[in-house]
Amino acid sequence: MAIPESQLDTWSHQGSITQSSSTYQTIRNALNSDSALYSAQSFNVFLQGSYGNDTNIYAESDVDTVIRLDSIFRGDVSALPFDQQAAYHVAFAGNATYTFAEFRQGVATRLTNAFGADFVEPGNKAIKIKPTQSRRNADVVACYQYRRYTRFISLEDYSYIPGIIFPSSSSGEIINFPKAHSDNCTTKHQGTNSWFKPTVRIFKNMRSRLVADGVIAKDTAPSYYIEGMLYNVPDAKFGSSYGDTFCNCVNWLIQTDRSQLNCAHEQYRLLGNSNVQWPSEKCTSFLNALVTQWKNW
Repeated sequence: MAIPESQLDTWSHQGSITQSSSTYQTIRNALNSDSALYSAQSFNVFLQGSYGNDTNIYAESDVDTVIRLDSIFRGDVSALPFDQQAAYHVAFAGNATYTFAEFRQGVATRLTNAFGADFVEPGNKAIKIKPTQSRRNADVVACYQYRRYTRFISLEDYSYIPGIIFPSSSSGEIINFPKAHSDNCTTKHQGTNSWFKPTVRIFKNMRSRLVADGVIAKDTAPSYYIEGMLYNVPDAKFGSSYGDTFCNCVNWLIQTDRSQLNCAHEQYRLLGNSNVQWPSEKCTSFLNALVTQWKNW
């Protein structure tokens, strides 16, 4: 039996935003403090993840915050003609005097001073902040600018796609494009007459049920990849009802060549074996589990 529209409608609703917003503002204020060791540097604090993209569900608790160092950056000019690559290397021949290692340590120190050593814990990719009665779990990613150049003529004439880069203790450097991801998901939401983000929340709630029931592992379908997967579905597949939208999206995803799916930021393929891609076998497992869940409700 298919999942009732009433259940899908419940799953489509956004999770708590009041406490998550308060948590973010508390962390943002702490990071922006004049007492931070990095306060003289250029940096930017912003949300990423489900709360930043308005796709959070009630089962989610982590508030993902990025603090990006802008005083230094790494440029990727590999796609440029040789003359433009040469111009870039001439323009940026010097070395930065402030390092990312100094910045990340400064962020860890600032968070420890703000919230206490018992509540701050360095993780593989992020610095974790434990919750209190008034504050949710939070992850703070310290990173620096990554620029994928699409043009470089001179310091006055260039263009690039902005991203972030940071090390992880288990999988090396991670390069991502959270702002492009967020902007493209918003464009997708508008292009589907506001069906995209509720549909993402339905898929995420179904994922949570599958994990709770022991059908799939917790790491099978991260929220980021669910957003990216549905981003590829044609706009015309969304609408009419949540039941129709779910079936149209899943059927399209099962039938299409999934090796050609792109991440929502459109900078590389969604499925693959790098540290920023979704293993194809996990995507397939998730889709198969969704079909079974739908049929056996």
